[in-house]
Amino acid sequence: MIGDARRWRILAGAVAAGMAGVLGVTANTAAAEPLYPLPPQPSPASQPVTVMPGSAQARQSTGQLGIAPAAPAAQSLATPALPPGAAVPAPQTLIPANSQTLNDYFHEKGIKLEPQAARDFTALNIVLPVPRGWSQVPDPNVPDAFAVLADRVGGDGIYTSNAALVVYKLAGGDFDPKEAITHGFIDSQLLPAWSTTNASLADFGGMPSAMIEGSYRDNNMSLNTARRHTIATSGQDSYLVSLAVTTTVREAVPTANATDAITNGFRITAPGAPAVPAPAAPAAAAAAAPALAQAPPR
Repeated sequence: MIGDARRWRILAGAVAAGMAGVLGVTANTAAAEPLYPLPPQPSPASQPVTVMPGSAQARQSTGQLGIAPAAPAAQSLATPALPPGAAVPAPQTLIPANSQTLNDYFHEKGIKLEPQAARDFTALNIVLPVPRGWSQVPDPNVPDAFAVLADRVGGDGIYTSNAALVVYKLAGGDFDPKEAITHGFIDSQLLPAWSTTNASLADFGGMPSAMIEGSYRDNNMSLNTARRHTIATSGQDSYLVSLAVTTTVREAVPTANATDAITNGFRITAPGAPAVPAPAAPAAAAAAAPALAQAPPR
């Protein structure tokens, strides 16, 4: 935290289904509203409750990481109009690479991956939904962890379903983000007995991104995982933001609502960028729950 000049606010309103809160790291918020517009909900809005960092009330509520530096000037995102008769350029088709992980690609380009810590991070707005029964936990098994969520109520007693987020600043060289992201499947494909069920190189919030889902073996366990690598730009700097949501194959169905809520509600934006509307919640996920959002600095 950055002292008493920052405060959090709990918005006890209805949000995505089965959600207990939102773990949000914000770089600039001009008003005490959630970072992303939420779908209309039938329940009335409730009164916000102010919670000071470190208070007993704050510790009892679902946690949210929040940092709010002075808001920079809004960036103009207007797109120049095409001349009359000009052809609209076709979208670029990306072909997945068949070798080199992202780490290998960046190493070859002379680019260093500098791990970022959530406490001091201000370059991007990152929202990671926290389902009911899940909480943020320390996890030494995740190198350079930015945030780790774990299912504290479900599971089979052997493996704990989890969501691991890591963020790296890409420093020291030039690269083509579109070319780089084509290497985003390789690290998953190298896992033991990997089997792909879904994959996409479509942009994520306007940013180059690689999403892959599948299963693999870890010791004697079969695991399901959904992974997304995104190359985000903030000012002159680029960042690699990677999220992996993993559960056992046996727990994939019981935890589906929770894991879908995390992957579908995950968001990344640069400071000053317009908010990206959240997708409509699945029909099965209709239960209302409170969310956490950051209040502006005093």
